[in-house]
Amino acid sequence: MTDQRPELIDSHCHLYDTRGVALDDVLAAARAAGIVQMVNVGCDEATTRAAIEIAAAHDGVYATVGLHPHEAVHGIDTIVPFLDDPAAMAQVVAIGEAGFDLYYEHSPRDVQAEVFAAQIQLAHERHLPLVIHTRDAWADTFDVLDAEGVPERTIFHCFTGGPAEARGCLDRGAFLSFSGIVTFTTAVDLQAAARLCPADRLLIETDSPYLAPVPRRGRPNQPAFVSHVAQFVADLRDVPLDAFAAATVEATRAAFPALATS
Repeated sequence: MTDQRPELIDSHCHLYDTRGVALDDVLAAARAAGIVQMVNVGCDEATTRAAIEIAAAHDGVYATVGLHPHEAVHGIDTIVPFLDDPAAMAQVVAIGEAGFDLYYEHSPRDVQAEVFAAQIQLAHERHLPLVIHTRDAWADTFDVLDAEGVPERTIFHCFTGGPAEARGCLDRGAFLSFSGIVTFTTAVDLQAAARLCPADRLLIETDSPYLAPVPRRGRPNQPAFVSHVAQFVADLRDVPLDAFAAATVEATRAAFPALATS
């Protein structure tokens, strides 16, 4: 009997960093695991360029244009040219990842705020979804979002909050994307958030090569492993995997409309 795997989308990965594994092998493994589309996320000028080039060369792979809070010191002008390049924009489905990281604070907080606000405005101006990275910075993130206006389609990638933070995001109309962290035994509050998130706002991701889920923890992550996240969250919500997978695909294409039209 043929093993029919449900179709899934990895809503956030970094395919320009495969930790030495051939990209073609990573993509083949993803296809074999039922991953039909992948959003390859830029973090600065170099990785945005790489994400666009990979998307151009591979069906079902899409790119974003973003300046990660770690890289905010480089300035928004380093990524805007991609948004003005029609060839690049043929591959681009969102702005980001953008936001705050006050755990490491590699860029000063005021610079992170300025660059985050600028990317929110780019999402508004270009009518593109916004992908948010926030770590140890919920209040700052919500303050800037509220001041600038939440883009129509906003995705909190690698959501790590609990129910209160989830409600704060959902009340602002955002989507929540759950990574392998949700499979960790210590992630009790995060698992509670995954239970309460409406199905039409729930995405799944790997954030590969980081944060491999149980049972792949401790090794480099890759898009194929998003299937473990799907199974875990489906079980957590007590719904069949096929129904959960279909709902996440629908929600992801609502969050990133370009995925639904390609």
